[in-house]
Amino acid sequence: MLNCSRHTDEELTSLLKSDNHAAFTEIYKRYWKKMLLISWNHTKDTAIAKDLVHEVFMSLWERRGTMQIQNLSSFLATAVKFSIFKHYQKEKNRADLARKNYEFDELSRDEDALDALFLKEYINGIVEEMPERCRLVFRYSRDMGLKNSEIADKINISEKGVEATLTRALKIIRGELKNYGLGILIAVQTIYALLHK
Repeated sequence: MLNCSRHTDEELTSLLKSDNHAAFTEIYKRYWKKMLLISWNHTKDTAIAKDLVHEVFMSLWERRGTMQIQNLSSFLATAVKFSIFKHYQKEKNRADLARKNYEFDELSRDEDALDALFLKEYINGIVEEMPERCRLVFRYSRDMGLKNSEIADKINISEKGVEATLTRALKIIRGELKNYGLGILIAVQTIYALLHK
């Protein structure tokens, strides 16, 4: 079996696409503890955290030929955060079934807030890996609520440049959300809500 311990993440990613089991094993060894920590920090439940990380690595192997991975570490971290989001979404669906017979308005508000928090954090993970200008423009627009003209003044580019950069940022986010199974409509609605909060 090929020893992959000295390979870079980029080399491992390339070997993974060629169905290389040794590369997958090395990726797992290199990242499972970090991913488990991310998962546990959100769930505070060791069994659930392990299950979610396991699912991420299973998905990585199963979809190895179709995934576009630029940065392995951030890709896996984002995948874990999305798995956490899906886990809480599943829990929400269970609670919705219970609410058919009972009223839990307070619980509903809490769950909705939790859904929003995890989806926002998932998108934040995507934004953090964007090229610097793209990330900066997106943060000015979303976090600070600046107009395109104000952003243009701040970073010394044209308004059209700001628009183009925002479009690129949204395209990156849509692509990542689609990569993990969210429909484009949900992605667009989420991005719109984040940009117009």
